[in-house]
Amino acid sequence: MPTRVTAKHHPHDDAPDTAEAFRKLATLPPGERRDALRDKVVEAWLPMAERLAGRFRNRGESYEDLRQVAALGLVKAVDRYDPERGNAFESYAVPTITGEIKRHFRDHMWTLHVPRRVQDLRNRVRFATQDLTQTVSGRRPTVAEIAEHANMSEEDVLAGLEALESFTALSLDAELPGSEDGYSLSDSLGSSDPALDTVVDREAVAPRLAALPERERAILYMRFFGDMTQSRIAEHLGISQMHVSRLISRCCSRVREQVLEGTA
Repeated sequence: MPTRVTAKHHPHDDAPDTAEAFRKLATLPPGERRDALRDKVVEAWLPMAERLAGRFRNRGESYEDLRQVAALGLVKAVDRYDPERGNAFESYAVPTITGEIKRHFRDHMWTLHVPRRVQDLRNRVRFATQDLTQTVSGRRPTVAEIAEHANMSEEDVLAGLEALESFTALSLDAELPGSEDGYSLSDSLGSSDPALDTVVDREAVAPRLAALPERERAILYMRFFGDMTQSRIAEHLGISQMHVSRLISRCCSRVREQVLEGTA
């Protein structure tokens, strides 16, 4: 009776057999031979990483960016994998790569809606900066260097840099950088100035006051702006205090009614 051969299936049909390569990696010292073998292992597993990146398409991030993030997660998985633990590399790499992609969404996705052009500028500036950082030591790349490297105008580079600085929204309860006493962003925000209501009232009253007879305008000015008592006003104008009181009351009522009619 013929013996049935059961085929070994992988979650990914084209999962490469790199068990021996990993065992060899564990024994090789740092150097060109180890780096070359490591690169071959990474290259062998790239199709799997790209498929994992494809699961996160249409979530606001370009597929090319997701592929790069997945590749970074794959490299981390290759470097950290320990074949002595007995687990297959795939079972370790999948959550590592997926976690790297999810972390990317958490740290690098826009909190607010931003035009696609600005997102593209931000991505080009980010990648150019990462590339230049490897060749420029001790300082950040200049705007001119980024523009030349990414084939962009300096104006677009500045827009991309501004987008990088404005990528996420802060909570109003977030503590300000350098604050040691719990001073939060909300503590630095201004509030409505009650004096603004007075400005609005003055602007509404001004034309009505200008329409009053000269003597009545003078009485209101002396009372409310000159801080004079009714007795002093009466003495200054040579009339009785009672008459001054009636004039003030009548003028205020007239102006109030005119203002209310104008805002109705």
